[in-house]
Amino acid sequence: MANRITTYAEFWPFYLREHSRMATRRLHYVGTALTFVFLGLAIWSGGWWWLAVPAAGYGFAWFAHFRVERNRPATFTHPWWSLVSDYRMFFLAIAGRLGPHLRAAGVGQG
Repeated sequence: MANRITTYAEFWPFYLREHSRMATRRLHYVGTALTFVFLGLAIWSGGWWWLAVPAAGYGFAWFAHFRVERNRPATFTHPWWSLVSDYRMFFLAIAGRLGPHLRAAGVGQG
């Protein structure tokens, strides 16, 4: 199905279904939060911290997909939409507004 997606509006529910397990989403949240930490360190001190930004985000996310969700990360087929969706999911979760999006995509909250 991922190959037939042509708009972001179609991608977003697909993305959420690919993150149906709470443990997958939580690992994504950890990785996404760490991207901000490492970005801040990179800006403040420079150096190798820049390399930690994508490593943290993708490392936690890909672990979650391969070990928890047991699916292929959407990054491999739609890298930019996937990146946008990682941050969108993160901020919606922090705001307590992810639930309606999950329900609309047919994903349980557990």
